[in-house]
Amino acid sequence: MDFTLDEDILFLKRNVRDFIQNEVEAVAMQIEEEQKIPERIIELSKGMGLFGLSIPEQYGGLGIGMVGKCALYEEIGATHNGYTTLIGAHTGIGTVGIVELGNEEQKKKYLPDMAAGNRIGAFALTEPEAGSHATNLKSTAVKKGNNYILNGTKHYITNATEADIFTVMAVTDPEKGAKGITSFIVEKNFPGFAVGKEEKKMGLHGSHSAEVIMEDCEVPAENVLGEVGQGYVNALKILANGRAGLAARNLGSSQQLLDLSVKFAKERVQFGQPIIEHQAVAHMLAEMAVDVETLRSFMYRVAWMVDQNQQVIKEAAMLKLFGSEVYNRVADKAVQVHGGIGYIADYPIERYYRDARITRIYEGTSEIQKNIIAGRLNKEYS
Repeated sequence: MDFTLDEDILFLKRNVRDFIQNEVEAVAMQIEEEQKIPERIIELSKGMGLFGLSIPEQYGGLGIGMVGKCALYEEIGATHNGYTTLIGAHTGIGTVGIVELGNEEQKKKYLPDMAAGNRIGAFALTEPEAGSHATNLKSTAVKKGNNYILNGTKHYITNATEADIFTVMAVTDPEKGAKGITSFIVEKNFPGFAVGKEEKKMGLHGSHSAEVIMEDCEVPAENVLGEVGQGYVNALKILANGRAGLAARNLGSSQQLLDLSVKFAKERVQFGQPIIEHQAVAHMLAEMAVDVETLRSFMYRVAWMVDQNQQVIKEAAMLKLFGSEVYNRVADKAVQVHGGIGYIADYPIERYYRDARITRIYEGTSEIQKNIIAGRLNKEYS
C-alpha cells in the first residue's frame, strides 16, 4: 500500500487547509452562536468544489478517489463540526447512493446540481422505531400506476432543512423483512413531502437535523434507486462507503485538538514551568498523539481498500468504531489539559467536546459496529 498523494490532491489539500483556517475558522464562534453557516462560506465552498468531492467529473464533481477524498476531509474536519457535517453528510451518505447505485438518467438529472452545491443531499433511514434496528422500518411505499405512494416519518435527518434531494428507505413488501425495503430518490417539492420540527442538539450547531414527514408522497417509479427490494443492502453499502470519510473528519478534529493542546501546554506556566514539562500533562499529550497517528494510518488503509474495490464491511465498521472512540478520547484529554479554560464556551475545546459525542451514535452506533465486526469474524472463522 502506498498512501503517497499525487500533486493534484496535494494542491487541493493545501487550498482546502488555507480556506478552512483563514475563512471557516474565522467565523467558527459565529456559527456556534447563530447556529447558522454564513452564506458567504457556503458560496466559497461551492466555488472550491467541496460539494462535489464524491461525484465523478463527467457530472461536474472533482472525481477523486477515497484516499484523496479522505485527505481533504482531514482538512475539513479541523474546524467547526457544524460546517464539517454539512459538507460531509452531503458528499458522503447524501450523494454516494446516487453515484454508486443510480442509473444514467438519475445521475444526469441530479448529480450536476449536487456537485455544484445548488442542491443539497440527505439520507433518510432512521425512524422513531428504527434506529439501530434499521430493518424495523414503518415507512411504506405502495406502487400506484407510474408512482410509488410513500407514507411515514423519518427523524434525526442531517441536512433535512437545507436538502433538496433525499435518499429515502421505505418498505415495499412487508412480508420479506430486510429484502422488502426499497430506496428512493425523493425531491423536497414532491407532493406529500414535508420537513418537520428541527431538533435542538447538544452539539453540531449550524448543522441542522429534523423530521421528514411523508403523507401520500408521490414519487415517480423512475426514482427507485437500485433494484426494488434492495434498499437495506443499498443502505449498508452507502453507510459502509461513507465510514472512511467520517473517520477522516474525526481525524481532522482530533489533530486540531492535539495541536491546540500542545500549544497551550507549552504556553501555560504552573509551578514555575510550562505544563508540558509536567509528566501528567505530557503523558496525556503522548496518548493523544498515538491515537491520532494510529487513526491516520488505519483510515488511509481502509480508504485505499475502497479505491481497490475490496470488500470493507468489517474494516469500515472497525474504522468507524475506532475513529469515533479516538475523537472522544482526544476531546476528553484536551479538556483536561486545558483545565478550566477547556470548560468555557468562549474557547473551542468545549465545543469539540460536545461535538465529538455524536460520533459514537450517528451513522451506526459503536455497539452496532461491534455487532458487524463480530458477525464478520463469525463468518470468517466458520
